[in-house]
Amino acid sequence: MLDKTFDPKTVEPRLYAAWEASGGFAPIDDPAAEPFSIVIPPPNVTGSLHIGHALNNTLQDVLIRFERMRGKAALWLPGTDHAGIATQMVVERQLAEQGNHSRRDLGREAFVAKVWEWKAKSGGQIVNQLRRLGASCDWSRERFTLDEGLSAAVRKVFVTLYKEKLIYRDKRLVNWDPHFQTAISDLEVEQREVDGHYWHFAYPLEDGSGEIVVATTRPETMLADTAVAVHPKDERYKDLIGRAVRLPIVGRPVPIIADEYADPEKGSGAVKITPAHDFNDFMVGKRNNLPMINVFDDFARINDNAPPEYRGLDRFAARKKVVAQFEELGLLRGIEKTRHMVPHGDRSGVVVEPYLTDQWYVNAEELAKPAIKAVEDDATVFVPKHWEKTYFEWMRNIQPWCISRQLWWGHRIPAWFGPDGRIFVAETEEAAKAEAREHYGHDEVLRQDEDVLDTWFSSALWPFSTLGWPDETDDLRRFYPTHTLITGFDIIFFWVARMMMQGIHFMGEVPFKRVFINALVRDAEGKKMSKSKGNVLDPLELVDEFGADALRFTLTAMSGAARDIKLSRERIEGYRNFGTKLWNATRFTQMNGCARAEGFDPAQVKVPLNRWIVGETTRTAQAVTAALADCGFDEAANGLYRFIWRQYCDWYVELAKPLLGKPDEPPADLEAQAETQATAAWALDVILKLLHPVMPFVTEELWAQTADLGAARGYQGLLMTARWPDLPSSLIDPVADAEIGLIIETISEGRSVREGLRVPNSARPPLLVAEATPAQAQVLKSSAPLIAQLLRVSEIRFVDAVPEGAIPYVVEGATLALPVAEFIDLTAERARLSKEVATLASDIDRTAKKLANADFVARAPDEVVEENRERLAEAETAKAKLESALARLGAVA
Repeated sequence: MLDKTFDPKTVEPRLYAAWEASGGFAPIDDPAAEPFSIVIPPPNVTGSLHIGHALNNTLQDVLIRFERMRGKAALWLPGTDHAGIATQMVVERQLAEQGNHSRRDLGREAFVAKVWEWKAKSGGQIVNQLRRLGASCDWSRERFTLDEGLSAAVRKVFVTLYKEKLIYRDKRLVNWDPHFQTAISDLEVEQREVDGHYWHFAYPLEDGSGEIVVATTRPETMLADTAVAVHPKDERYKDLIGRAVRLPIVGRPVPIIADEYADPEKGSGAVKITPAHDFNDFMVGKRNNLPMINVFDDFARINDNAPPEYRGLDRFAARKKVVAQFEELGLLRGIEKTRHMVPHGDRSGVVVEPYLTDQWYVNAEELAKPAIKAVEDDATVFVPKHWEKTYFEWMRNIQPWCISRQLWWGHRIPAWFGPDGRIFVAETEEAAKAEAREHYGHDEVLRQDEDVLDTWFSSALWPFSTLGWPDETDDLRRFYPTHTLITGFDIIFFWVARMMMQGIHFMGEVPFKRVFINALVRDAEGKKMSKSKGNVLDPLELVDEFGADALRFTLTAMSGAARDIKLSRERIEGYRNFGTKLWNATRFTQMNGCARAEGFDPAQVKVPLNRWIVGETTRTAQAVTAALADCGFDEAANGLYRFIWRQYCDWYVELAKPLLGKPDEPPADLEAQAETQATAAWALDVILKLLHPVMPFVTEELWAQTADLGAARGYQGLLMTARWPDLPSSLIDPVADAEIGLIIETISEGRSVREGLRVPNSARPPLLVAEATPAQAQVLKSSAPLIAQLLRVSEIRFVDAVPEGAIPYVVEGATLALPVAEFIDLTAERARLSKEVATLASDIDRTAKKLANADFVARAPDEVVEENRERLAEAETAKAKLESALARLGAVA
């Protein structure tokens, strides 16, 4: 017999250990089985499970469990990313806390050894946290972006692209983090709004005939100015184009150029151009062949390209000095306060600088062409489809991809420099030396590039490198291309697009057939979660409090493609109650001897109630199957919720009680009892299978705990590997649907009448049947005792017309009525309902006007606008219910 309650804390670890030990997470060996593979978006080796991970990995697990049960060779391949900056930062901080040498004191080889030591002890805790969530990854195939096989793949890809002239070395601007002294990707740049100033500086014309005023938020960069730009159609400066200004402090002449980048409507219309320290200016410099002067070193200190008195100054100290000097020279024309966005390193927290350096680049424009066409031709589809627009916008305007990083932890670039600077790119140092020997005619000392590759470079190979490429492995042949990628919208550019480019280039076909973009998890008020706001929900704490199933079901049910997830403890608690509801219903069936009978055939049941639940079970199985196949995770979960809670646990269990009989009394019909017991067990089996992908723990436990109810129940091992229900539409019986539907709606609508008019629970009016077909009348007569009990009426009485004082309602075309006038104050009820309707109407009008205000919608935070929309919808629903109750009262004479 089942325990009274389900205890996740004791059951979940036990079940997960059993799953993992069974080998059931690995794809089946059957060569005839259709392959279905997913590669996990590899979390950082330094990471811990956050709510975004919980959502993303829950959806992956739902899909892989579903396809596994459908008999496919389902592979969910896990792994972690070495996370260059993050990992290096963690270990450096640890060394500092322990009072040890710094990274540079240790030297590269010793420091990297320390990082591997840290990884062995502390790295990858997130994979164990994923286990707590129930993730059924094939851990035997777990990969790491720096493992031997993936490192070989990275070297081969780099060398191949270099030889194809798709990788090259160039001097360009990058996002530079002065704290870590490395280039960083756009994803690692955090835009923060800060207080600042516009300083207006006068640049004297070289011939002394006047001046041009420019404005800047970064005065220190003027030391590297190489032009002043004005719009070619700006009449104010038409005669100055081609002349020069004398750059203050520095003293060199710089030209006045015409370029459409200058905005005549902004400021003075003249713009200082610093190609080496601004991304827009860099493009202006390229167009106009301007010199590019870098005045920063790797630490964002002023270098020797600036006047002597500035050399060695921190950039912000230099800023103050520049402003002071302009003021001394009488060239400061004004200071204007502003709030503006300034880029910061997301891990270092320091201001990021556009910085001119020699870096390695991929010709992304060339690689993007077939990747764009693949999505245009639906070789890979995005779900929801509108995310294709984001993909196309970036891919069609793609810039060279900077792939080098000035770090020590990562894939070291397989390039060696000869004494004359010539570069030799090869997969091994021996191969590079051989190329150098051939070039020079003798051995030369080579120096390997100090940089490592951007982590996105190695993770771009993830769908095929993890399967064994460049070797022709069985896994590569069987599981590439993968089927579905589930990821967040924020890495469409950084990861999805790059996997598309590399997968097509090296494998000849797309790396995945479908990309599902999951929602963003926000707090209960729709605000983005952040530690500073104190509104972060820790998934591990939620699992401790409510169990993994409750969290998984909440995230799945709320994962609709059109909206973000507003997560709250109350919602998770509600879905925990759903699990409890199923547990209690299973306990009830167990106590009433419901067990699968030998040879049970759902197509042969005779009792209308059983034919009805067989049909409802079939509809649900078909709908859930279709939804999960199309990544309709929320649709599947919500369909299961409605069916399990309402149809099975509430109506079927309740309506089946007379058929099952009381424990101390023999049933009226033994045959009907046996059929109901078998049908209840059959439907429960199907429920457990359908719900398992979303709530694996409670379903697996119920499957195991009810296995002993009859030797022929059909229990075979773990539910995780049981066969998915494939039920034919022939099991749906329209006649049974109509009969049971009439009973259910009679009770449901009658309850609505009672609740809407506040009829006391103790009141027992008769249920009057004024109009009904002969078939409906027969159903109502035969079910009269059950309806009377559940609707709290004294009897069912057939009448010619609805009498005074009775509230009529229509069900399936039949007119029924509840005479309740003697139990309520009709006048007071009318007044109450009218007042509540008026209050709601006022709220609706106020909220609707607010939402109709374009200025409010444009300026208010998204979560506030969404909150108002939800409030409006809730008020309209409540008003409609009250108006329905009021209308019913109006029918009472």
